[in-house]
Amino acid sequence: MASSATGAEEVRGSVLTPLKLVGLVCIFLALCLVVGAVLSPAWVTADNQYYLSLWESCWKTAASDGWQCGSTLETDWQIATLALLLGGAGLILLSFLVGLVSVCVGSRRHFYRPVAVMLFAAVVLQVCSLVLYPIKFIETISLRIYHEFNWGYGLAWGSTIFSLGGAILYCLNPKNYEDYY
Repeated sequence: MASSATGAEEVRGSVLTPLKLVGLVCIFLALCLVVGAVLSPAWVTADNQYYLSLWESCWKTAASDGWQCGSTLETDWQIATLALLLGGAGLILLSFLVGLVSVCVGSRRHFYRPVAVMLFAAVVLQVCSLVLYPIKFIETISLRIYHEFNWGYGLAWGSTIFSLGGAILYCLNPKNYEDYY
Protein backbone atom coordinates (compact mmCIF):
# COMPACT_ATOMS: atom_id res chain seq x y z
CA MET A 1 0.00 0.00 0.00
CA ALA A 2 2.82 2.39 0.85
CA SER A 3 4.58 1.72 -2.45
CA SER A 4 1.50 2.68 -4.49
CA ALA A 5 1.20 5.96 -2.59
CA THR A 6 4.86 6.69 -3.27
CA GLY A 7 4.38 5.88 -6.95
CA ALA A 8 1.39 8.22 -7.16
CA GLU A 9 3.39 10.97 -5.46
CA GLU A 10 6.22 10.53 -7.98
CA VAL A 11 3.75 10.76 -10.86
CA ARG A 12 2.24 13.92 -9.40
CA GLY A 13 5.75 15.35 -8.90
CA SER A 14 6.59 14.88 -12.56
CA VAL A 15 3.63 16.83 -13.94
CA LEU A 16 4.68 20.04 -15.68
CA THR A 17 2.43 22.84 -14.51
CA PRO A 18 1.44 25.69 -16.80
CA LEU A 19 3.06 28.10 -14.34
CA LYS A 20 6.47 26.51 -14.83
CA LEU A 21 5.99 26.35 -18.58
CA VAL A 22 5.12 30.07 -18.68
CA GLY A 23 8.12 30.67 -16.41
CA LEU A 24 10.36 28.89 -18.91
CA VAL A 25 8.94 31.03 -21.72
CA CYS A 26 9.67 34.15 -19.62
CA ILE A 27 13.25 33.00 -19.15
CA PHE A 28 13.61 32.41 -22.90
CA LEU A 29 12.24 35.88 -23.68
CA ALA A 30 14.56 37.42 -21.08
CA LEU A 31 17.50 35.64 -22.69
CA CYS A 32 16.55 36.90 -26.16
CA LEU A 33 16.10 40.46 -24.90
CA VAL A 34 19.39 40.58 -23.02
CA VAL A 35 21.26 39.30 -26.08
CA GLY A 36 19.58 42.03 -28.13
CA ALA A 37 20.48 44.63 -25.51
CA VAL A 38 24.14 43.61 -25.36
CA LEU A 39 24.46 43.63 -29.14
CA SER A 40 22.42 46.81 -29.63
CA PRO A 41 24.22 49.76 -31.22
CA ALA A 42 21.83 52.24 -29.64
CA TRP A 43 21.78 52.69 -25.89
CA VAL A 44 21.99 56.47 -26.15
CA THR A 45 21.34 58.53 -29.27
CA ALA A 46 21.46 62.25 -29.90
CA ASP A 47 19.94 63.98 -32.95
CA ASN A 48 21.51 61.67 -35.55
CA GLN A 49 24.93 63.00 -34.52
CA TYR A 50 25.89 60.68 -31.68
CA TYR A 51 25.21 57.16 -30.50
CA LEU A 52 26.55 55.12 -27.66
CA SER A 53 26.40 51.36 -27.19
CA LEU A 54 27.99 49.14 -24.59
CA TRP A 55 30.94 48.62 -26.93
CA GLU A 56 31.54 51.86 -28.82
CA SER A 57 30.74 55.52 -29.01
CA CYS A 58 30.27 57.16 -32.42
CA TRP A 59 29.78 60.79 -33.38
CA LYS A 60 29.44 62.76 -36.56
CA THR A 61 31.44 65.96 -36.78
CA ALA A 62 30.04 69.06 -38.43
CA ALA A 63 33.05 69.35 -40.76
CA SER A 64 32.68 65.88 -42.29
CA ASP A 65 29.89 63.51 -43.19
CA GLY A 66 31.69 60.44 -41.80
CA TRP A 67 31.34 58.85 -38.40
CA GLN A 68 34.18 58.64 -35.90
CA CYS A 69 34.02 55.84 -33.38
CA GLY A 70 35.93 54.89 -30.27
CA SER A 71 35.76 52.13 -27.68
CA THR A 72 33.64 52.67 -24.58
CA LEU A 73 35.60 50.13 -22.58
CA GLU A 74 37.96 52.78 -21.27
CA THR A 75 36.03 53.97 -18.23
CA ASP A 76 35.33 51.95 -15.11
CA TRP A 77 31.59 52.57 -15.07
CA GLN A 78 31.11 51.39 -18.65
CA ILE A 79 33.12 48.24 -17.99
CA ALA A 80 31.15 47.66 -14.77
CA THR A 81 27.85 48.12 -16.60
CA LEU A 82 28.87 45.61 -19.24
CA ALA A 83 30.19 43.13 -16.68
CA LEU A 84 27.03 43.31 -14.57
CA LEU A 85 24.81 42.91 -17.62
CA LEU A 86 26.87 39.99 -18.96
CA GLY A 87 26.83 38.37 -15.51
CA GLY A 88 23.05 38.64 -15.46
CA ALA A 89 22.89 37.25 -19.00
CA GLY A 90 25.04 34.30 -17.94
CA LEU A 91 22.74 33.54 -15.03
CA ILE A 92 19.69 33.80 -17.28
CA LEU A 93 21.30 31.39 -19.75
CA LEU A 94 22.17 28.96 -16.96
CA SER A 95 18.68 29.14 -15.47
CA PHE A 96 17.17 28.58 -18.92
CA LEU A 97 19.31 25.47 -19.40
CA VAL A 98 18.42 24.14 -15.95
CA GLY A 99 14.74 24.90 -16.58
CA LEU A 100 14.93 23.12 -19.93
CA VAL A 101 16.56 20.10 -18.30
CA SER A 102 13.82 20.11 -15.66
CA VAL A 103 11.23 19.73 -18.41
CA CYS A 104 12.99 16.59 -19.64
CA VAL A 105 13.64 15.02 -16.22
CA GLY A 106 10.92 13.31 -14.18
CA SER A 107 11.72 14.89 -10.80
CA ARG A 108 11.27 18.59 -11.53
CA ARG A 109 10.79 19.98 -8.03
CA HIS A 110 14.51 19.78 -7.33
CA PHE A 111 15.16 22.30 -10.11
CA TYR A 112 12.61 24.97 -9.17
CA ARG A 113 14.52 26.63 -6.35
CA PRO A 114 17.92 26.88 -8.14
CA VAL A 115 16.26 28.40 -11.20
CA ALA A 116 14.43 30.97 -9.07
CA VAL A 117 17.59 31.87 -7.12
CA MET A 118 19.62 32.30 -10.31
CA LEU A 119 16.92 34.48 -11.85
CA PHE A 120 16.66 36.70 -8.76
CA ALA A 121 20.46 37.07 -8.78
CA ALA A 122 20.30 37.99 -12.49
CA VAL A 123 17.64 40.60 -11.74
CA VAL A 124 19.83 42.16 -9.04
CA LEU A 125 22.83 42.31 -11.39
CA GLN A 126 20.79 43.76 -14.24
CA VAL A 127 19.06 46.38 -12.08
CA CYS A 128 22.44 47.47 -10.73
CA SER A 129 23.80 47.87 -14.26
CA LEU A 130 20.67 49.66 -15.51
CA VAL A 131 20.70 52.13 -12.63
CA LEU A 132 24.46 52.70 -12.84
CA TYR A 133 24.42 53.38 -16.58
CA PRO A 134 22.24 56.53 -16.76
CA ILE A 135 23.62 57.99 -13.54
CA LYS A 136 27.23 57.75 -14.66
CA PHE A 137 26.38 58.69 -18.25
CA ILE A 138 24.76 61.95 -17.17
CA GLU A 139 27.56 62.61 -14.67
CA THR A 140 30.49 62.04 -17.03
CA ILE A 141 29.37 62.69 -20.61
CA SER A 142 28.24 66.20 -21.35
CA LEU A 143 26.26 66.39 -24.56
CA ARG A 144 25.17 69.85 -25.54
CA ILE A 145 22.37 68.47 -27.69
CA TYR A 146 19.17 66.59 -26.90
CA HIS A 147 19.87 62.93 -26.17
CA GLU A 148 17.74 59.99 -25.14
CA PHE A 149 18.16 56.48 -23.86
CA ASN A 150 17.19 54.30 -26.77
CA TRP A 151 15.90 50.82 -27.54
CA GLY A 152 19.02 48.92 -26.40
CA TYR A 153 18.54 50.26 -22.90
CA GLY A 154 14.84 49.41 -23.12
CA LEU A 155 15.59 45.84 -24.18
CA ALA A 156 17.76 45.43 -21.10
CA TRP A 157 14.87 46.60 -18.89
CA GLY A 158 12.54 44.22 -20.72
CA SER A 159 14.92 41.36 -20.01
CA THR A 160 15.01 42.31 -16.34
CA ILE A 161 11.21 42.34 -16.12
CA PHE A 162 10.86 38.94 -17.80
CA SER A 163 13.58 37.53 -15.53
CA LEU A 164 11.69 38.76 -12.49
CA GLY A 165 8.47 37.26 -13.83
CA GLY A 166 10.16 33.91 -14.42
CA ALA A 167 11.69 33.97 -10.95
CA ILE A 168 8.32 34.64 -9.35
CA LEU A 169 6.68 31.85 -11.34
CA TYR A 170 9.40 29.42 -10.28
CA CYS A 171 8.94 30.47 -6.64
CA LEU A 172 5.29 29.52 -6.52
CA ASN A 173 4.89 26.43 -4.38
CA PRO A 174 4.63 23.48 -6.75
CA LYS A 175 3.16 21.20 -4.05
CA ASN A 176 0.01 23.31 -3.84
CA TYR A 177 -0.52 23.61 -7.59
CA GLU A 178 0.63 20.25 -8.95
CA ASP A 179 -2.09 18.42 -7.02
CA TYR A 180 -4.65 20.02 -9.33
CA TYR A 181 -3.04 18.84 -12.58
